[in-house]
Amino acid sequence: MRNRFDQQLARLNDMLIEMGAMIEKAIRLAVEALVRQDTELAQKAVAFDGEVDQKEQDIETLCLKLLLRQQPVARDLRLISAALKMITDMERIGDQAADISEITMFLAGTPYAMKLEYIPQMAEATAKMVTDSIDAFVKKDLALARKVIDSDDKVDELFDAERNGWIQHIRDGSTDGEQAVDLMMIAKYFERIGDHAVNIAEWVVFSITGKHDGE
Repeated sequence: MRNRFDQQLARLNDMLIEMGAMIEKAIRLAVEALVRQDTELAQKAVAFDGEVDQKEQDIETLCLKLLLRQQPVARDLRLISAALKMITDMERIGDQAADISEITMFLAGTPYAMKLEYIPQMAEATAKMVTDSIDAFVKKDLALARKVIDSDDKVDELFDAERNGWIQHIRDGSTDGEQAVDLMMIAKYFERIGDHAVNIAEWVVFSITGKHDGE
């Protein structure tokens, strides 16, 4: 019975890695579409969110089967409950990547008034945070999970730099305030993606230690 349970836990890890790869791809699709002002790519990024949602449902089903059909010990319960919390944040990251791509489609056709300097860096940083948080869960790597949590400060700094650049641009007499607002909203979405990655890492800490760092 325990062997079967361990096999299903291993499958859970595999599915989480798959979902992590999917949302990392969603982030990269979203930022590539934004930088290139590519509406077709943006549409693909929006459609991709459905696959992320399906993966969340599949993982949730497996977790519930593990809880209902087996008799998990306390460590297993922490692991499964953490996975259920993690996939909620992962699904929201997929939603936000789709939201970014929807704004990208709205902005298409009008050149950006300023170079997108910090948003691509935010995308790169948050994608790494997601990947590292899932790796930390699978490897039970407490140090890596806490490194992800600490990484959020860098994302916040990039957001502030992006926002301040647009504010100064508007103060200098720019007439493209609507575009500035839309791009600041995109930067805000990336900041939220970083927050969700932190949430995932905090649940990883809980799965290992039994203590949630966010409490």
